[in-house]
Amino acid sequence: MTTSTDGATSTVDAVIIGAGFSGLYMLHRLRDEMGLRARVFETGDGVGGTWYWNRYPGARSDSDSYVYGFTFDRDLWESWEWSERYPESHEVRAYLEHVADRFDLTRDITFGTRVESATFDEDREVWTVTTDAGETVTATYVISAVGALSASNTPPFRGIETFAGPTFHTGEWPHGGVDFTGQHVGMIGSGASAVQATPIIAAQADELTVFQRTANYVVPANNGPVDPDVKAARLEDWAGIRERIQQSNFGFELYLQEKGAAEVSDAEREALLEDYWERGGFHIWLGAYADIFFSTEANDLVRRFLDRKIREKVHDPETAELLIPKDHPFGCKRNPLDSGYFETFNEPHVHLVDVKSNPIAEITRDGLRLADGAEYTFDTLVLATGFDAMTGPLNRIDIRGRGGEPLREKWAEGPRTYLGLMSHGYPNLFTITGPQSPSVLSNMPVSIEQHVDYIGRIIADLRARGATVIEPTKEAEDGWCAYNQEIANATLFPTANTWYMGANIPGKPRVFMPNLDFVGPYRAKCDQIAANGWEGFAIDGAAVPASEHVYTWAVAG
Repeated sequence: MTTSTDGATSTVDAVIIGAGFSGLYMLHRLRDEMGLRARVFETGDGVGGTWYWNRYPGARSDSDSYVYGFTFDRDLWESWEWSERYPESHEVRAYLEHVADRFDLTRDITFGTRVESATFDEDREVWTVTTDAGETVTATYVISAVGALSASNTPPFRGIETFAGPTFHTGEWPHGGVDFTGQHVGMIGSGASAVQATPIIAAQADELTVFQRTANYVVPANNGPVDPDVKAARLEDWAGIRERIQQSNFGFELYLQEKGAAEVSDAEREALLEDYWERGGFHIWLGAYADIFFSTEANDLVRRFLDRKIREKVHDPETAELLIPKDHPFGCKRNPLDSGYFETFNEPHVHLVDVKSNPIAEITRDGLRLADGAEYTFDTLVLATGFDAMTGPLNRIDIRGRGGEPLREKWAEGPRTYLGLMSHGYPNLFTITGPQSPSVLSNMPVSIEQHVDYIGRIIADLRARGATVIEPTKEAEDGWCAYNQEIANATLFPTANTWYMGANIPGKPRVFMPNLDFVGPYRAKCDQIAANGWEGFAIDGAAVPASEHVYTWAVAG
């Protein structure tokens, strides 16, 4: 372990960027379990990562609370009790603060500090990291724990700077909250944050107008307290739950049906969908029929059920039709959970405006104007316009690898990685749940733990060998990129204009960015790569070719 400090410069074994789920566990793994000296830099003034910033009304996890946490330590598992099925943002922050306190992590976290650059020195084979506080840190390893959804996106609306009232982005919400009492509120966006915020804002505001570009399929959360007997059984079943979610498709205890939606009778399909609708959560999306991801015919069968549910909830037929998606298959866009979203549009003071057929022309001093000249006025503007997902957080840092090549330039046509973990030409740079790994198509803490453990395993092996650097070979990276797109193109995912495809960011290349191996098969693949001597990687220049199994799709049951 190398440690030294000299004024505004220091040398450590590893720099970790971000103090959310990923950064906290990575610090614990490297420092407490491996004895390395690590520094964490966090832009916020506290731990939490995405949850430090996401404090908009109604913000909560859409993963069941009992699996939305760490499972690497049984004592930690038993030390925390969630209050609801889906915890609100403040409770997730409290949990992460509990983790930080339990392992004394904050002493190695520098808060209120943004990493501006990371440059690889080929001669010394180290990284030089600079911050906006003027500090320079030299490290053998740099580990990105910036998350997939941390770079908020404000579309370049004409005139947005002219709006006279306050403007709030759901991804950068004031920590003291916002009181909408007596106000006319305009909300742009209808994704997951808008689905959660709309009922809460509507309950306060005198008038709420939601400007919707893309309708979403939204299924019930059915949130509430968890039965004490269920909680007690889960507490005792730590090992079983840990094993099952690690081997699952999505990091949940959800299992796809043996037969597809198009292979069962109408009555059988209707009964299962109705049952899953009542259960709430992701059952209909991730626990029902696998063929909805491959077959338009199968997808349409489930869509008809969901369309009917929207019409049952929304009284006005015209509003209901606007809220029914017409331009993408169900399940190929992030599926928000509903806690009164559709019913909110039955309130007389809540209005829905379609800005797909009639786009926003400009933001004005008093509101906004649409392309046909229609004007809307409001006191406060809420931007529920999402994130520059997956690549955005990394591209906002000036990362330069061999030959000084900026990562953002290498990724100009889309991310290029091996396993979503590393990129050729950027030795010892790791991306926890990076693009082209399962990440956002999974329950994130499960994928985070797997990546952190795997990075720890790689570093431990390097040090045991006396080796200095590891990076993927160009051939392995090219193969992984091609494989990633091949399996995506075998599904309906690329047919939807989603942030999975970068479609929400003007000028961003349309490339499917997650990986569809899914949690269990991806974990097995990574383990096999390690067992085969780190195939697809070069260690101190000695490469091990990637074999056929790396590019074989084997989804779990």
